[in-house]
Amino acid sequence: MEVRRSARRSRTVSAYREGDRTVVLIPARMSLAEEQRWVAQMLEKLAAQESRRVLGDDALAARARELSAAHLGGRARPRQVRWVTNQNSRWGSCTPGEGTIRLSHRLQGMPEYVIDYVLLHELAHLLVPDHGPGFWALLEAYPRTERARGYLEGVVSAARLPHIPGARSAEPAPGRDHEPAADGSCH
Repeated sequence: MEVRRSARRSRTVSAYREGDRTVVLIPARMSLAEEQRWVAQMLEKLAAQESRRVLGDDALAARARELSAAHLGGRARPRQVRWVTNQNSRWGSCTPGEGTIRLSHRLQGMPEYVIDYVLLHELAHLLVPDHGPGFWALLEAYPRTERARGYLEGVVSAARLPHIPGARSAEPAPGRDHEPAADGSCH
């Protein structure tokens, strides 16, 4: 995150995403306390805007094709990619034999790079069904793998924190690292 102060900016505060960071523009005269308050407010506003921009199933399938082309040489070709509401302990799943990928609705509203990582993770399972070295070598092509994994780990950890009265409630615990299921589906 980057805060940019401007002497020409007198009252307005704005924020936007620039690549993988957030830029908050504030007046130069603002105190540190005001800056902190506005940064928190603008981050919340950006997150709310992003949560309204949810990809439909068709757009999700198109994104999968783009990611496969960019990071897997176009070799991963799912037959179906869709959002599901019945995955509360997994971020996504893949059934290589059927060529299907399902992403948990809990990802909706998360940063695009996180959704891209989970989608790419499942696309990689179409090529390598387990989590061996060959699988992880495929994900090395995505530059935000580590960051996305850290984000998801943070979400899981935050959900496990004790509830504090008066605080916003967290979602149920979203799950943990996953292994291929007995039925051959990957998640």
